[in-house]
Amino acid sequence: MKKVSAKSAAKSGKNNSESLRAFSSIVLDGPERAASRAMLYAVGFKKEDFRKTQIGVASTWGMVTPCNMHIDHLAVQVGIGVNEAGGKAVTFNTITISDGISMGTEGMKYSLVSREVIADSIETVVGCEGMDGVVAIGGCDKNMPGCLIALARLNRPGVFVYGGTILPGSYDGKPVDVVSVFEAVGKHAAGKMDDAQLDELESKAIPGAGSCGGMYTANTMACAIEALGMSLPNSSAQAAISREKEVDCEKAGAAAVELVKRGIRPRDIMTKKGFENAITVVIALGGSTNAVLHLLAMAHAAGVKLSIDDFTRIGKRVPVLGDLRPSGKYVMAELVRIGGLTPLMRMLLDHGLLHGDCMTVTGRTVAENLKDTPRYPAGQDVIRSFDNPVKPESHLVVLYGNLARTGAVAKISGKEGLRFQGRAIAFNSEEAALKAILDGTVKKGHVVVIRYEGPKGGPGMREMLSPTSAIMGKGMGKDVALITDGRFSGGSHGFVVGHVTPEAYDGGALAIIRNGDSITIDASKREINVDIPAAEIKKRLSRWKQPKPRYTSGVLAKYARSVSSAHLGAVTDLR
Repeated sequence: MKKVSAKSAAKSGKNNSESLRAFSSIVLDGPERAASRAMLYAVGFKKEDFRKTQIGVASTWGMVTPCNMHIDHLAVQVGIGVNEAGGKAVTFNTITISDGISMGTEGMKYSLVSREVIADSIETVVGCEGMDGVVAIGGCDKNMPGCLIALARLNRPGVFVYGGTILPGSYDGKPVDVVSVFEAVGKHAAGKMDDAQLDELESKAIPGAGSCGGMYTANTMACAIEALGMSLPNSSAQAAISREKEVDCEKAGAAAVELVKRGIRPRDIMTKKGFENAITVVIALGGSTNAVLHLLAMAHAAGVKLSIDDFTRIGKRVPVLGDLRPSGKYVMAELVRIGGLTPLMRMLLDHGLLHGDCMTVTGRTVAENLKDTPRYPAGQDVIRSFDNPVKPESHLVVLYGNLARTGAVAKISGKEGLRFQGRAIAFNSEEAALKAILDGTVKKGHVVVIRYEGPKGGPGMREMLSPTSAIMGKGMGKDVALITDGRFSGGSHGFVVGHVTPEAYDGGALAIIRNGDSITIDASKREINVDIPAAEIKKRLSRWKQPKPRYTSGVLAKYARSVSSAHLGAVTDLR
């Protein structure tokens, strides 16, 4: 690593010697802190450990999901790296939930909430215990932005480690994953798959540990965080169960100690240009719409001004190059096989699409990290060339109009077309919409409207993977559109628009849509409108009354009272 600059050292407010234990010394040093040390002897500290840099290892381990079932082992590997580098690792746990298991149920309302709980808990432990640096390990969708929000708030030297991707299952000689099962539910309802076939698929789709295998939200966010500079090169493109991932963890532990020595903090890395790099990589990979929500929230925590319009600005010049599921052919394991993320980042850098001067957790810049990166092997088509892109500009399209005065986010791969006009069929919950899709009430030409599923109205902004997968499974992906103030799983595809703001609960126009209203979605014009006069919209809104809160106590009620609009990242700590 390079020597830290005088400017950076001044920014940290301490010289290197003092900054090694800037926080732990307050908790552990001096005769008056004897009781603190006594407590730590009981958990395995030795006398010499009290003079070492204390590195918190935040583990999101849990047996509630295959995404995180191996992270306790990875935390051990991080600890080895910290300790061998001269620091003292202190491991603690936070929560995880499973989107895949709770999807389509009331429990899914806790999913986005868990991002805030994870961020709050990491901040709480590190702040309370006086840790000098942090390594945070995440495996499932909300783990990753939750970890990064905490690192940005704390602004203590830190590294993120991705738990890694799952290997695909195999059914009927083809690779499958959890989205294959969700879409199979639609096929089953349409009579295209029988009970025995569905039973066999569900038993084979998820063979072990790791995050969902396509370019869904977990892999999208892992790649975005690497591009941002907050994880080690190629950390995002490794199998969960592999020696490469173990080595990555050990190196991350050592890197955290070195960052403390250098005085390099998350906000030195999580800059506006760093976030632009993350957006560029998300677009190039055809990543999840959730990246919009999470990157906005991460930037807010870092004090960086980022808006949904930045996705439009960057998206006009960045093509989609990754032919990855759900709309493409390949799973993440194929990207790992051909060399991971760094060759793509080098391609983007060579084309002037990345900021090469951004600092990273290696202590080197993006350009320095990529200097000796090999190219992808000849003949591979997982990542397309610039002269043969999957799509010439971004698949993430921010729409405005009388249905979305403050914006909405569409995922337009190009396969479903660029314009859809149809008749509304409106539902006040995901469950009601799913039932109507499966029983045949929803027909070709419909625009399915699912409202009161926003951050406040849900509360919790559930992902609509079950309805979108059912539409695809029934073969109506090009014939039915779906719009919602909720959000989508990275596994969703088809003509879908989410994050519609203002949300229905806040009096957005989605609340006054009636069955039969004509709705036009135009990705070329970046517009979404209900085709009725402004006077009629105003008249309907004047008669609308806000529904009573669905929850009046507990974490969901607390979340609904504090959360911001989706176009601001659905954050709970607005300044």
